[in-house]
Amino acid sequence: MTAGPASRTVVPMPFPDGTTGRFALSDPVGWQRPAGPAASRVAIGAVHVVADPMRASQGGAAVLDWDATLAVRHRLWSWGLGVAEAMDTAQRGGALPWPLAHELVVRSAREAAAVGGRIVAGVATDHLPAGTSPGLDAIAEAYLVQLHAIRAAGAEPVLMASRQLCAVARDPEDYLRVYQRVLAESDVPVLLHWLGEAFDPALRGYWGRLEPAAAAEVVLDLVREHPDRIDGIKVSVLDDGLEQWLRARLPQGVRLYTGDDLHYPDLIRGDGSGHSDALLGIFDAIAPAAATALAALDAGDVARFDEVLGRTLDLGRTIFEPPTSCYKAGIVFLAWLNGEQDHFRMLGGFESARSIEHLGRVLAAADRAGLLLDPELAAHRWGALLTTAGVR
Repeated sequence: MTAGPASRTVVPMPFPDGTTGRFALSDPVGWQRPAGPAASRVAIGAVHVVADPMRASQGGAAVLDWDATLAVRHRLWSWGLGVAEAMDTAQRGGALPWPLAHELVVRSAREAAAVGGRIVAGVATDHLPAGTSPGLDAIAEAYLVQLHAIRAAGAEPVLMASRQLCAVARDPEDYLRVYQRVLAESDVPVLLHWLGEAFDPALRGYWGRLEPAAAAEVVLDLVREHPDRIDGIKVSVLDDGLEQWLRARLPQGVRLYTGDDLHYPDLIRGDGSGHSDALLGIFDAIAPAAATALAALDAGDVARFDEVLGRTLDLGRTIFEPPTSCYKAGIVFLAWLNGEQDHFRMLGGFESARSIEHLGRVLAAADRAGLLLDPELAAHRWGALLTTAGVR
């Protein structure tokens, strides 16, 4: 990683009060790809999808640009990261329906096998008919349908939080009943995914408890009862203290995968009581920095790890600021600025979820982290977006 002096490229920067200033972009950083995946941590990026720009409107069937979408996955593998497929970063539970998610997993798993990349994929219940109230057995069956499809495709399963289960479960025992049945039928250890209400308000009270600390006790009981069937748990509740508490109590061999896009450097580095591995949406946006930091950690250079990954934290906190569920727009925006896709369009028109002022702060934070890979291209595309938005 090397950086030159400040660039002369200056772009307009809109402010919350409606005025516009100027922001000077830095010269690009010369990130170097690692020889392979990190050895000291498991690092997986939850990746976005690239919509077909001609058919990415609010209505109609979702359509993907398959070449561009699969290129996103190859980019993460090239940086030594694993890929988490068909999860919330890919607009799962929103504009990405199960049939398309299934095709996405099949195609991505085929690509992963060709390059030796790791792939995990979301197993959910989102194919159940909308507006119905299925029973617990029907929810468990829905999980199993997707579990078997994901395994047949060749991906490792991630049991995502179920909106349908959250809507009908009366207490923790209802959650345990469903999860125990699914775990009993899996032929491989699974990852659990605890997605907090900041990411999806429909999941408030998941695990049968409103307070996250009480919910953590429930999920800990589940893991302790089935340690041989659970590879780990991805925790996305944006509470680093709770994550550390849970991490310290997991059975030996069960990993804590941080999904905390606001505190990830400290959680991955860890402390005297342990560390978190990572399954993060922000890795889609910061893959070069994440790979560089993890290589430094492998080499025992903690200071370098802190420096490189710490510089990305403002970007993560900007992209994932409330409403947190809108973070996907920032991920796709940055991919577009960096020339990794040809347009800033998303399934369901989700690119409109963030304001121009917010996107400007994403651009500035990415620049400070050294993650504008081609500042001239970024400046050109940002200028075009500002013109479309009527910002002068």
